Amino acid sequence: MKVRKIGRTTILCAALAFAGFAHAGALNVNIAFKGASQRTIWESVISEFEAANPDVKVKTAFIEEEAYKVQLPAWLTTVAPDIVKWHEGERMAYYAERGLFDAFFLADGLAANFGGNTGTGVSEKAVGFEPVTLFAALSVVTKHLGFIATASTTYEEPYTLARKFASLDHLSKGRAGWNLVTSAGDATARNFGLDRQRPPAERYERANEFVDTVTALWDSWEDDAFIRDKASGRFFDPDKVHAPRHKGKHFSVEGALNVARPPQGYPVIVQAGQSEPGRELAARTAEVVFTAQQNLADAQAFYRDVKGRLARYGRHPDEIKIMPGVSVYVAPTEEEARAKLQQLNSLIHPDAGLGLLGGLSGEVDLSRYPLDGPFPELPKTEGIVSRQQMMVDIARKHGFSIRQLYEWVATARGHWTIVGTPAQVADQLQAWFDNEAADGFNVLPPVLPGSLDDFVDLVIPELQRRGIFRTEYEGTTLRENLGLTRPENQFATREATAEAA
Repeated sequence: MKVRKIGRTTILCAALAFAGFAHAGALNVNIAFKGASQRTIWESVISEFEAANPDVKVKTAFIEEEAYKVQLPAWLTTVAPDIVKWHEGERMAYYAERGLFDAFFLADGLAANFGGNTGTGVSEKAVGFEPVTLFAALSVVTKHLGFIATASTTYEEPYTLARKFASLDHLSKGRAGWNLVTSAGDATARNFGLDRQRPPAERYERANEFVDTVTALWDSWEDDAFIRDKASGRFFDPDKVHAPRHKGKHFSVEGALNVARPPQGYPVIVQAGQSEPGRELAARTAEVVFTAQQNLADAQAFYRDVKGRLARYGRHPDEIKIMPGVSVYVAPTEEEARAKLQQLNSLIHPDAGLGLLGGLSGEVDLSRYPLDGPFPELPKTEGIVSRQQMMVDIARKHGFSIRQLYEWVATARGHWTIVGTPAQVADQLQAWFDNEAADGFNVLPPVLPGSLDDFVDLVIPELQRRGIFRTEYEGTTLRENLGLTRPENQFATREATAEAA
């Protein structure tokens, strides 16, 4: 979420829900709804479907949710309608472009997450989809929402990464972003033929060269390289294709990329490191920085530090957007919001809490320490150094036990947590935005889809009333909606400069 700049999905996905039934004739649909807004959304979906399928007449029965529950068994055992839609009104409200979010950001790792004790079978998230594959599917049923996928500079190769992100940018019509990570952790290293993770200095050195190689590959073809001239049979202009011919310490890549230049020039480059080398990598290469701070002063310090590094790379502060993570518990009253937090904390299984906390602390086994005892001194790690230090700082500042610490970080993983009414939440977001702590926020819903609905329904209208949140999209690409410029092709620029000289 970027304040003044947020994205949303479209009603297209709702319309597509009926696509398999688009045959001539009548279509009987029973829809549960709760409130006039949900009914209005469904009526709009059906109107769009009928306009796209003029030979199909949709006969719709709208039934209040509680009555629907009673009638449902009879429909399924007697004369069933063609389509039964239940409890989807809230989802459709979001997918009908009410949220206005810039992008869906998906973290990722390259090892199964078994939790603190593999023998228990308890884990916060053991498996998941590969992000680019998932986003390629989602791009088909969305129109505005961007997709920021995580991919590793340590365990992937520049050519394959450049290829798949360029493909995602084309498939989504300019809505792709790459969250570059260096992938800490010995468990991941062992999946790629190593005994332990590479040292931080090596990972970041490799990451810098990796970005240079990938951007050169994305520039392999100039924007107008493909002439597609039927008369001559010329598919492309050979003067507008450039092989990177990169030979560096870590990579040797001839090129050119076998995918056309991405619609955005480059997919938006995102970075999430907080360590000293992570900040320097962000200043040199990133356009969006995902960060974790607990208070305004720390967020301001990070914001000013990263933006202050840009000049040495010939960059302007507006060329990078700082977006702290924030987890929001919001309700009409503060009491209700705090009850949501307490309820979720009460559901945390100790093994899941220990696994999460151990991972954030540098793959430390915390199961041998008493849950209600003090958070222990931790061995130094070559992994997520900044996040480990954050865990120590939070524990010491608040005097937390291990149990209290994992309850504190479980839903937000060390990111900022806000609990309150819509006005209280908006007050705090605005304070960070107005005081050089954030250009926007990476919203981390504690519970899906309910917490996302709460944010869209309660917080966004409040931000819009204050005039600090968009009411419609500014553009069609992720770059445009984030207020980022489209990069020039480095080879074309270099040639133009040489000719001018």
